[in-house]
Amino acid sequence: MQNQIGAPKQGLSLTDPRVRAWLFQIITIVAVVGMGWFLFNNTQTNLQHRGITSGFDFLERSAGFGIAQHLIDYTESDSYARVFLIGLLNTLLVSIIGIILATILGFVIGVARLSPNFMINKLATVYIEVFRNIPPLLQILFWYFAVFLTLPGPRAAHGFMDSFYVSSRGVNMPAALTAPGFWPFVLSVIVAIVGIVMMSKWATKRFEATGEPFHKFWVGLAIIIVVPTLCALVFGTPVHWEKPELKGFNFVGGWVLIPELLALTLALTVYTAAFIAEIVRSGIKSVSHGQTEAAHSLGLRNGPTLRKVIIPQALRVIIPPLTSQYLNLAKNSSLAAGIGYPEMVSLFAGTVLNQTGQAIEVIAITMSVYLAISISISLLMNWYNKRIALIER
Repeated sequence: MQNQIGAPKQGLSLTDPRVRAWLFQIITIVAVVGMGWFLFNNTQTNLQHRGITSGFDFLERSAGFGIAQHLIDYTESDSYARVFLIGLLNTLLVSIIGIILATILGFVIGVARLSPNFMINKLATVYIEVFRNIPPLLQILFWYFAVFLTLPGPRAAHGFMDSFYVSSRGVNMPAALTAPGFWPFVLSVIVAIVGIVMMSKWATKRFEATGEPFHKFWVGLAIIIVVPTLCALVFGTPVHWEKPELKGFNFVGGWVLIPELLALTLALTVYTAAFIAEIVRSGIKSVSHGQTEAAHSLGLRNGPTLRKVIIPQALRVIIPPLTSQYLNLAKNSSLAAGIGYPEMVSLFAGTVLNQTGQAIEVIAITMSVYLAISISISLLMNWYNKRIALIER
């Protein structure tokens, strides 16, 4: 046998697939970095020639304008950085409320789409075909101009229970103001939630070991009601309510849901729910009909069969396209610029950009915010998708 110890090692050669792979990756990285540096340097040069200052120092300057809705304290003397925070919170508010309402409405319409009842089935079909084929901006404009702005003024507002008033200025309702027992109440709610989670895990293990069911829903409902109620009796009421009052030409006190927020939320909810309904319908149809027959053979009615057998299996088909609809809803919130709702685009990329002229910085910040929101939704939904995925044995 020939001794291979002294054989020379093979040198680098383009015929080696590993060498070619590394070479192409290095070339790609160099090209991307070079292109990025060229664009950055070219932008800086053009800004200098035009005498345009760059940087984020403008965020510390006073804004000098009012904002119709702000979830945190704000005055016109506050900085642009606080304006950015207010726009972000308003965007998140619409996105979160819209996602929750669209999910609930979409699931209801999707299940109704499969109903054997002719009337329910056709009504769900008409809803889907109408609302998903009308552009969301037109729906926003319809709800804003044709519905909410046509309501009577504050002096002729529709009142309910002497606490809720609906007018062209929005919906005025009582505001919850914190009382001395607020933080003990919050702690009691956290304790109740932890207790419900522990009870649910115990009930699941008990069911797997003995086969005896446990009424987790009713016990959990009792815990979330009894524990905070006892805390309120001991430490006092957690909040007191401030009712809105008509003074002059508008209401004073309480909370107000401005028409822009209502129109935007309602339009995005109705529009997105139409797509979610079709996703739910297709997910349920993907489950074999044998699963339904097997559940019925065990004595389960249609309702428990749908909740405990069909939906859990359909979720693996529903979740991926559902994530896309959540992303679309969050990005469609930028259409609020059409009716003046103070979210990121209309407030920061609109008013702030016009006042400061810092186009590159403002647009970069706005794009980064929407990118962060979209990535956060994707990560959360991907985590949930892995959690509910069927595990093969």
